[in-house]
This record gives sequence, structure tokens and C-alpha cells, in this order.
Amino acid sequence: MGAGLTLIIGGARSGKSAFAEKLAAQYEHVLFVATAEALDEEMERRIEKHQRSRPDTWRTLEEPRDVAEVIVNFDPAYDVLLFDCLTLWVTKLLLDMEEGADAEQHIAAEAERLFAVYEASAAEWIVVTNEVGEGVVPPTVLGRAFQDALGRVNQLFAARADRVYQMTAGLAVDLKALGGRPYGGL
Repeated sequence: MGAGLTLIIGGARSGKSAFAEKLAAQYEHVLFVATAEALDEEMERRIEKHQRSRPDTWRTLEEPRDVAEVIVNFDPAYDVLLFDCLTLWVTKLLLDMEEGADAEQHIAAEAERLFAVYEASAAEWIVVTNEVGEGVVPPTVLGRAFQDALGRVNQLFAARADRVYQMTAGLAVDLKALGGRPYGGL
């Protein structure tokens, strides 16, 4: 079983990544798993900004899709793994699927595979994700499939996490410390 799992969830620009990096900085050996791809100039600038904010001593794996496989094959000499983020990972998995495939089932299976890697790890894990359940229902099939899939993955990780921080305007609230617990509907 992993040393501990922290999930950090919030909206865009809520301070999720900065808070996750602050938590990870408490450890000596950090493995940063990045799922973003620089597909345009704006994303390239975002990635560069995030890279500059991390200490040079952190090791970085960049993998947008087959995260579980890459982590398993990585040298396990790290104290904490910072995964940023589930949102982009689920996006890539969804966009790579063949038409007609069951998105929720496929992505849930991949999430279970990733969680099995965590359970086999001796490291602390810090996982970043976006909250997608507080907005409107998307008008497109793909948008709804994404919201449903990421919502389920977030519930899976939150149910199994030791700590779940909700980020709003740079403020972190530990939901489990407040008595938050899964309702059993998963």
C-alpha cells in the first residue's frame, strides 16, 4: 500500500498546482508526473511557468496517456510522487478512444490501473485534479462524457485518499478533516 494519498481538487486557477508543489517540497526525493502536452503557444507558456516553479532537484516524467506504465518502469527512488493532473490525463484517454467505446468504463479501468500502481508504491502520492461537477451540464456529447468520466475518477480517488483538499481562491480546505466521507454511491 502506498505511504499516503492526497487529492487536491478545485477549479481552474484555484491554486491547486502551487499547493501541491508546496506539499511535495517537504520531501527530499520528488517525482513529478506531468500530463500536459504543449499543443499550442499558450499551453507551452503554462508548462514553462510550471517548470520554472519546480526545484531543479525534482525528477520529471512527462506522459500524457500511459501514466501507469511509465511510473511502474521508473526508478522507484522517490519519497513522493506529484501527479499533475488527472484532468488532462482523462482528456487524453477520452480523445484517444475509438468511436462507440464506453468512455466511463474504459477510463474507470485505467483509473483502477493507476490506483494499483499507487498501492504497490512505497511513496506518498499527491494528485491534482479539476472539479467539474459544479458547472452546467455540457451541451455536447463529448463534453458530457468528459464531465461524467472525470467526475467518476475524482470520486474514486477521493474515496480512497487519506486527505482531500478543496482549493478555492488559493485557500485549501481539508474535506476529510471536516468529516467528509464517501456516501457509498460509487
